[in-house]
Amino acid sequence: MKKNKDIATIGFALFAMFFGAGNLLLPPYLGLQVGEHTLITIIAFGLTGIILPFLGILSIVKSGNTIYDLGNRIHPLLAPILGTIIMLCIGPLIAIPRTGATTFEVAIAPTFKDFNPIIFSILFFGLTWLLSITPSKVVDIIGNLLTPILLVLLTILIAIGIINPLSDYSNTELTTTESFKLGFVEGYQTVDMLASLVFAGIIISAAKIKGYTSTSQKSSVVISSGVISSVCLVFIYGGLVYLGATSGITDKEINRSALLIHIANSTLGGLGMTAIGVCIALACLTTAIALTTAVGSFFTELFKGKVSYKIIVTACTLLSAVLAISGVDNIIQFAYPPLAFVYPIAITLVLYIILFGSIVKNKTPYIGALLASTVIAIMSTGQILNLWSESQTNIFKALPLYEIELAWVIPSIIGFLIGLLISKTKKQYNT
Repeated sequence: MKKNKDIATIGFALFAMFFGAGNLLLPPYLGLQVGEHTLITIIAFGLTGIILPFLGILSIVKSGNTIYDLGNRIHPLLAPILGTIIMLCIGPLIAIPRTGATTFEVAIAPTFKDFNPIIFSILFFGLTWLLSITPSKVVDIIGNLLTPILLVLLTILIAIGIINPLSDYSNTELTTTESFKLGFVEGYQTVDMLASLVFAGIIISAAKIKGYTSTSQKSSVVISSGVISSVCLVFIYGGLVYLGATSGITDKEINRSALLIHIANSTLGGLGMTAIGVCIALACLTTAIALTTAVGSFFTELFKGKVSYKIIVTACTLLSAVLAISGVDNIIQFAYPPLAFVYPIAITLVLYIILFGSIVKNKTPYIGALLASTVIAIMSTGQILNLWSESQTNIFKALPLYEIELAWVIPSIIGFLIGLLISKTKKQYNT
């Protein structure tokens, strides 16, 4: 009985960590684009937005307690370098600015149409800075209260939308493969898989505090908790994709915030939209504070205290405030290249540790797999930024699984096998 209660508690905590209010804007827009291909798109989005974050935490469990334990399985410099890239992505470059932009577009702009986004950004991130510098229990209270309320409101919204859809599926020119690819890539934008590598320590600490200290006990609790979290996320994300696909909107270029506002207003009315707006605003604020605090703590430790926590937090909030002014859609567009670079590397690390970590102890195969994935990630990012010639681009497009954004898979396998061969050869030579 106690274990079941602990699993439920940790599972909902894990859900709250992964479920960012800014992520609400991703699934409806995805549904609008794919129309009748909703199911395959939900599966693809779930792979990168739900399954991979869960596997990220599991890879930390198998390695120890933190991202440093995971990185040390490969090389001592891996965790600081990868951790820095991840913290910038879930911090001031993507996730934190998106909280401010989401709050303005969903909770402020619909009611106060003439409110200046620059002034709002200054106010929002000024408050974020203040509460990050001087942590308050009020933040935890608001966060713990708002997540259940927002979840209930969204459950009502989704249930009504499924029972009484606003329209038939939207028209789409995308094929099934293209819809899968779009869902897979859009799942990157949740940045939850990256965050899982940093936040895993919190979940593991919670399990240890409750008495689950051995690797097998931690794995059991985390896996069971992950199932609870994943079921909740599948329902919310899947429901929102469906609502977007049946929203009745014909303008494929509508911005994400406007689409969510349309769905909420049409389904719940003005009062329901206001309630969702307030919850999203406060949830985004608590998310911004939590992420800013995490960024400050990570880089303070990385710099060994040579740069103060206050300076890092100040720099983080200033950069976030500037980027937030550009709006949610522009932030998402800006985020695509860095996420396209870091995700194949992070996925390779997580999957190979989970699949082979117990049987392959030598570091060389993992280094081979990561080097191969890094090369493909560089090629992918270069293509997005139009840095390559047509012939170089054609070579990249010829790679297996390119069409579904998995061009790194086969090269990483080859890199792993070459590394395995090298390690065995060295072992035979040394003996």
